[in-house]
Amino acid sequence: MKIAVVGTGYVGLVTGTCFAEVGIDVTCIDIDQKKIDDLRQGILPIYEPGLEEMVARNVAKERLQFSTDLASAIAGCDVAFIAVGTPPGEDGSADLKYVLAVARGIGEHMTSYGVIVTKSTVPVGTAAKVRAEIEQALQQRGEAIEFDVASNPEFLKEGAAIDDFLKPDRIVVGVASQRAEEMMRRLYKPFLLNGHPIIFMDIPSAEMTKYAANSMLATKISFMNDIANLCEIMGADVNKVRQGIGSDARIGTKFIYPGIGYGGSCFPKDVKALIKTAQEHGYPMRVLQAVESVNDAQKEVLFGKVKRHFGGELAGKKFAIWGLSFKPKTDDMREAPSLVIIEKLLAEGATVSAYDPVAMPEARHALGERIRYAKDEFDALLDADALLVVTEWPEFRAPNFAVVGRLLAQKVIFDGRNIYDASELQEAGFAYHCIGVRTTHVEAATS
Repeated sequence: MKIAVVGTGYVGLVTGTCFAEVGIDVTCIDIDQKKIDDLRQGILPIYEPGLEEMVARNVAKERLQFSTDLASAIAGCDVAFIAVGTPPGEDGSADLKYVLAVARGIGEHMTSYGVIVTKSTVPVGTAAKVRAEIEQALQQRGEAIEFDVASNPEFLKEGAAIDDFLKPDRIVVGVASQRAEEMMRRLYKPFLLNGHPIIFMDIPSAEMTKYAANSMLATKISFMNDIANLCEIMGADVNKVRQGIGSDARIGTKFIYPGIGYGGSCFPKDVKALIKTAQEHGYPMRVLQAVESVNDAQKEVLFGKVKRHFGGELAGKKFAIWGLSFKPKTDDMREAPSLVIIEKLLAEGATVSAYDPVAMPEARHALGERIRYAKDEFDALLDADALLVVTEWPEFRAPNFAVVGRLLAQKVIFDGRNIYDASELQEAGFAYHCIGVRTTHVEAATS
């Protein structure tokens, strides 16, 4: 079987590499010559645990190729995935210009029947637009080549994408013909041998499933953050509340950890896009509008705690930040809460020394040299007036607090991910602030 994956960003690269891993011949295509040259040399444009080794292994076995030549990749291929970006427009809607440009290119170069699959996250109705672009290109060529369009949304978690692809909870495929279903079932057969379910449905339902899934997860996060903020006001402990509700099988334990808001390339974009799609059809997504509003406000919660603790006087103070990426095990800085926090600290006249295990090169694109990039987590602490834990990387979970206390100018910790024990830090003489727990009993220990 021969497949093509157009787009070598996060989704395209993981998709192409994982298909190659099970023995399928894959060509990944991109218009960026430098990116393709880098990939051929084993230099990846993204960080994802295990992906670099998997790319190298499949390139060496000649199952995975990288090219800028769409025509040769599309000619004779059985399945072509469109995995290019759908960036949000100013109004929140998904920009489909890259998706439709690829569809047009496929129509210009296809030579035999194939299934054209939208892997990019796209609004309901996009598959019809993809079909129209391909048909128009074929008409201009004077060709009458049969093809099918399908929707196959991705459900990859950054930091765990390889396992998510190779061992999926479910595979969702939207098709409009039996022939397309048979082709997609054949393609995914290696993943079904271990019992992973494949769910076939109509194309609009598949397109909606992706948005509904991400929006539901974003809703759980914002709901729990709202509960956390109320817990602080009322004197309840959100960590205990989380345990209490998480034991209910109808609710579950995932995505109910309070924090400082969601970020990344998926949740913010997809929530906005679904709200906009609904507006275009005259229906207000009132729950999702609240989800987005809560999340925007939550990104400022940790800064608010900092400002209150220091009596509103932040000018001249230095703050250490642990974690810059929006979540652990990725270098993705898109919509990261750290950016909001850092910008607010800088605007108050404070200085920032930050450390992240992998995201500092990406952070430089967003922040430039306006902050100091530390060589490790302890280097970031030197003479800082407080530590802000923003991303819960594993190496931050159990630091030597005696060392932390010696390096800080003041023994103050703002824990945006609730990874530390308040009583332990109180005994060690720290002022400790977290999310969803009233911590006034430890605020006196400021040095």
